[in-house]
Amino acid sequence: MNLQLKGHKALVTGGDSGIGFATAKFLLQEGAAVVISALHQDKLEKAAQQLSSEGGQLHAIPADVTELDSLRKLKSNVQDTAGKIDILVQAAGITGAQGPFHKIDEAGWNKTIDVNLLGPVRLVRTFLPLLRKNDWGRIVLIASEDAQQPYPNEIPYSASKAGLLALSKGLSKTYAREGILVNSVSPAFIATPMTDAMMKKRADKRGTDMEEAIQSFLDEKRPHIEFDRRGKAEEVASVITFLCSERASFMNGANYRIDGGSVASI
Repeated sequence: MNLQLKGHKALVTGGDSGIGFATAKFLLQEGAAVVISALHQDKLEKAAQQLSSEGGQLHAIPADVTELDSLRKLKSNVQDTAGKIDILVQAAGITGAQGPFHKIDEAGWNKTIDVNLLGPVRLVRTFLPLLRKNDWGRIVLIASEDAQQPYPNEIPYSASKAGLLALSKGLSKTYAREGILVNSVSPAFIATPMTDAMMKKRADKRGTDMEEAIQSFLDEKRPHIEFDRRGKAEEVASVITFLCSERASFMNGANYRIDGGSVASI
């Protein structure tokens, strides 16, 4: 299927790895020009080198979603290098503070919310004026299964991602008549550097290897993932890429779960 993305320009935050990287790859393959952004310059440059084989127009510009001045600088750099932006994919995020609720302090809550919820708020506020000038736009926010099925040891993360669902829905009602469609996706236990780090920590704690850590986590913590494996970043990116396209012209204000059945409710 031709997604009709040629001529469109996308900004993908968190584009140095995981779901953001896979999304940037698919967007390039579909003919879109892509700017990837992430916090660390070295990782971003490495990702850009890997993506360069896909062809197309690609730029890599570092930015910190927790700093409004950094995002303003990103906007200026994007305009100088790529010109207009009409697609915005927010994939930057952290696991954040974990553990029982009564053991998580104010700093843990603040950092998790600052990156995972206020980061996307700052990003959209910064780039929305560019999308509104085009009379056409796509915004995709990366939430999580945790937004609808919170886990006791990940309450700050779950709360931040639930906030993203409300943000996405509110934006979708505000700007759809200007041609800007806003949706969210909610992955579950995807093979990314973030879950790799979680599983390494689990393996170290249990005195086992990564394979056992992943399998035991699936068995004990994610029993409703029917495929008995982690998802792939590409499996999430394919949905995001479609939502960014001309083909998704009647899709707005929805949340798409890519979770292998992990969320137990309908």
